Amino acid sequence: MLESVPEIIQRAKDLGVEKIVAASSDLSSSKRSLEISQTFPCVFAAVGIHPHEASSLNDTVFSEIEKLAEKQRVLAIGETGLDYHYMHSPREVQMYSFRRHIELAKRTCLPLVIHVRDAHEDVLNVLREENTQGINAVIHCFTGDYRTAMEYIDGGFYISFSGIVTFKNAEDIKEAARKIPIEKILVETDSPYLAPIPFRGKKNEPSYVKYVAQKIAELRGVSFEEIAEKTTANASSLFGFDIVS
Repeated sequence: MLESVPEIIQRAKDLGVEKIVAASSDLSSSKRSLEISQTFPCVFAAVGIHPHEASSLNDTVFSEIEKLAEKQRVLAIGETGLDYHYMHSPREVQMYSFRRHIELAKRTCLPLVIHVRDAHEDVLNVLREENTQGINAVIHCFTGDYRTAMEYIDGGFYISFSGIVTFKNAEDIKEAARKIPIEKILVETDSPYLAPIPFRGKKNEPSYVKYVAQKIAELRGVSFEEIAEKTTANASSLFGFDIVS
């Protein structure tokens, strides 16, 4: 809710979070992300249509997304991608939306925030077919295994880990977090979902990203400070924070 945003951001700052990228799911949330980014200097926006909402995409809606993408506080396109778990939008509609977002990323030179659930093979195929070499992108809230992570990394993309990496049964994701090159790791919360242990089942928020980083440090046998430093540098490289700060 609007009245809680300042408190949420302050709690994140208190735990060392310097920059936040607010990803969007539809036109309305894209406008809201931009509004928050214009109010709070540490927040930046990603604008786009989530695969769940792909059925809402038409030329009018996408024209509005294109206009938002021109704004200074917008640093990425997304979320976009494919989700075959819930199938809130038909597969072919999701594909069409994903390809349009890729084309927009090419035109704007903005990175993609890619959502994938039960659809890694098709996402990888689309990325190859659309010739995305040279485009910056992050596989948001990664839920695959090490081999799949490396396929994305071979394409030049980053892998972002959420609170799932702290879950007891997330062995494939933990292996990926332990083994992939540290230069390709980002951390996130996917707020308000997927709160990490010890907050699992509660509403997630940006301050909890600290616990994701701590878990990755534990898995890799390095200090929390090293993971914080590396993932901050990776995020800056992907999103270009310094250009608009």
